Amino acid sequence: MGWFDLLWREEGRKLIKRKDSDAGEAGRALEELRASLYNELRTSEGAKRQQQRYCGPVAALSFNFMVAVGIIMANKLVMGKVGFKFPIFLTFVHYITAWVLLAIFKALSVLPVSPPSKTTPFSSLFALGVVMAFASGLANTSLKYNSIGFYQMAKIAVTPTIVLAEFVLFGKTISFKKVLALAVVSVGVAVATVTDLEFNLFGALVAIAWIIPSAINKILWSSLQQQGNWTALALMWKTTPVTVFFLGALMPWIDPPGVLSFQWDVNNSTAILISALLGFLLQWSGALALGATSATTHVVLGQFKTCVILLGGYLIFNSDPGIVSIGGAVVALTGMSVYTTLNLQESKDNTKQLPKQVVTKSVGEGSTDLNVNSTSIVV
Repeated sequence: MGWFDLLWREEGRKLIKRKDSDAGEAGRALEELRASLYNELRTSEGAKRQQQRYCGPVAALSFNFMVAVGIIMANKLVMGKVGFKFPIFLTFVHYITAWVLLAIFKALSVLPVSPPSKTTPFSSLFALGVVMAFASGLANTSLKYNSIGFYQMAKIAVTPTIVLAEFVLFGKTISFKKVLALAVVSVGVAVATVTDLEFNLFGALVAIAWIIPSAINKILWSSLQQQGNWTALALMWKTTPVTVFFLGALMPWIDPPGVLSFQWDVNNSTAILISALLGFLLQWSGALALGATSATTHVVLGQFKTCVILLGGYLIFNSDPGIVSIGGAVVALTGMSVYTTLNLQESKDNTKQLPKQVVTKSVGEGSTDLNVNSTSIVV
């Protein structure tokens, strides 16, 4: 009877009400957490925050660097030992594989949500898909028909093209110190890698035609992610169908005939499939790097990769590229170090200019007003 008396006392009733209140607060907190997680994972803004949180510039560039080295080995295997002489079709297989993987991600509800269609014109997405087809397809075609030296010269020409295109399209300028650093990088890479300049008219035309799409491709990937709420995977999902269509249109004009008569045995098909999977990772990591940094920085990363492979072969595998090539690689790495230092200094200066909250209290009302001055930051 003592327990029944306690329950019906005033203290007992208050205890029950407090427990009900605690249970209600716990339920509300759980509901708010669930809503927060939904907002983070199922909206374009939340997905963009997650990408920025877990894949910053260092992680994105490192990821892209490792995948790029891997796909170089895979493509050498496919184009050399396997004897697959169809560069546009190989690129087509890469993007078809990426499209299938993205469709699986979407079916499993792990593909980030795209921003509303009104925020990004369809023409921008269509243009990105088109230039991506030409940039990727013509790159492999240039590698097939040109010597390594001529191919590297075309890659070096992408850097000034990006700087010029960003100035024309967006009015973006870079400091004179960065221009000098990029010039040192370009000269160093040219000395390190351009050992032969065998001229082939068709190959030269392909290389020249590849430069502008390659530059525009990098600029669009970077600007759409940084100015909108696009994540790398969401942007790939929207643009890959356009790229696949135009690669299919390019195949009859550039690839030689005979792709269906190729020996599609288990070993050859496995090598091509590995190349395709690495191609998906390369596209994803490249998009992440472009979203986290800039088009120019991504080009510098590619040149850094070239120099590291050259010096790594000399130091680890005792290859002998020659003292001139080694000196050029060292000069290029020095220029890259200066360029990176300038970027870090610029980022630090921009961080110092972040808006500060000025708190002013109203004496009569006791309220607090926050005056915040917004500052745009360019990475």
